[in-house]
Amino acid sequence: MTSTWQGDACSLVDAFRRGEHSPVDELDAALAAIDASPLNAFCHLEADLARARAAEADVRLPFGGVPMGVKQLDPVDGWPATEASLVFADRTWSFDATQTARLRSGGANLIGQTTASEFGGLNIGLTRLNGVTRNPWNHERTTGGSSAGSAAAVAGGLVPIATGGDGGGSIRIPAGFCGLVGMKGTAGRIPRGPHTSIGPLTVVMGCMARSARDVARWYDVCAGYDPYDPYSLPRIEGWERDLDHHDLAGKKVVITPDLGGAAVVAPAVAGLVRAQAELLAKDAGLEVVDVPVDLPGFGFEWAIMNLITLREELGDRWPECKDELTTEMAFGMSIAESTLNLDLAAKAEASRRAINDAMAALLGEVDFVMTATNPDVAFGAEIALNTRVREQKVGPENNGALTIPANVTGVPAISIPSGTVDGLPVGLQVIGHHHSDALLLDLARIVEAERPWPLVAA
Repeated sequence: MTSTWQGDACSLVDAFRRGEHSPVDELDAALAAIDASPLNAFCHLEADLARARAAEADVRLPFGGVPMGVKQLDPVDGWPATEASLVFADRTWSFDATQTARLRSGGANLIGQTTASEFGGLNIGLTRLNGVTRNPWNHERTTGGSSAGSAAAVAGGLVPIATGGDGGGSIRIPAGFCGLVGMKGTAGRIPRGPHTSIGPLTVVMGCMARSARDVARWYDVCAGYDPYDPYSLPRIEGWERDLDHHDLAGKKVVITPDLGGAAVVAPAVAGLVRAQAELLAKDAGLEVVDVPVDLPGFGFEWAIMNLITLREELGDRWPECKDELTTEMAFGMSIAESTLNLDLAAKAEASRRAINDAMAALLGEVDFVMTATNPDVAFGAEIALNTRVREQKVGPENNGALTIPANVTGVPAISIPSGTVDGLPVGLQVIGHHHSDALLLDLARIVEAERPWPLVAA
């Protein structure tokens, strides 16, 4: 069997353009690898149409001929619209998402659907519909979620890049667990249309990638205003062109592996993150400063308020569909139904304002915040709701405590592969000012140059 491409997506396109490799050969290798894979990364394939597209691929385009996975929550016309739930097991999408349509125009060969957590509600790769998606670094460990299959497919060497989405860490969490680059852009950077759910405003679109350059090219293809997303940002040209061309020297950074006590972080992970952050600060010429970091918690309110859109989508199927949902999602819906009222909504708004004010004040003193992406390395693949950091008991909110603040406040954040603990990847998360996405990509590029990471699971 021919091996799949083990480099990043950009280098694959380069190989296509030089005539050293062909989109047809790469697609055949990808389909064979998916068929043989134990990772359970894909839940739907469009093999015949993908072969026809590969034969006609225009490799002059940014992603010309690249076989690409699409997260199960992202609409693709004619593909299953299950959203990883038994409730919608027989539903089909009748349109492309804006991001999907732009990827097609950029030459991407969308070959199949990658598994996700049910409705993107949990940071795991486990559903009643799809079963267990496994981490390529250790098949007994989780990929994280909700972009579970996309992370497994890219880190596992099945495809070089795949779509992702991040409403509370769903790009960064699996990127951290699987040794990938995971960028949550400034809110609105990539539009969420065409049928945009106005709330929650925390969700952003993006990719699971092997390199910062791939993320930059993704921005060149997918970012920019769309009238169907009223919060989308104007288009900016030259994301890939301008890599490595931004002045970082003298900018201030605070290093806080636990984000000021927002989460319980395993000591080994905290130590590695601090050491890697100090190296990156030195390499980039950043000034490390000691400022207080104190972001108020927002986990419960964030989770409950996000269920409003799920209630709207379930419509008159609820509550009869409760037994078709995963236990955790059904429990969350029941809790929301019994607790969500005007008082809780008011508390959520007050909490949102408090965390936004705290983040604004913090970023008024520094340019970057460096923290861990996850509290620990990947936990067990069949654990639905993790409540431990090593031997310490923690609440379920601990799992997203390091990533949710960037979603709630809309600031960009990136997870950069930064070594391993117990043979499993650890992500260094860097948070920046609104619209500083390019600076975060440049920081990732510095790590790539100075301390390269394995592009697929070692």
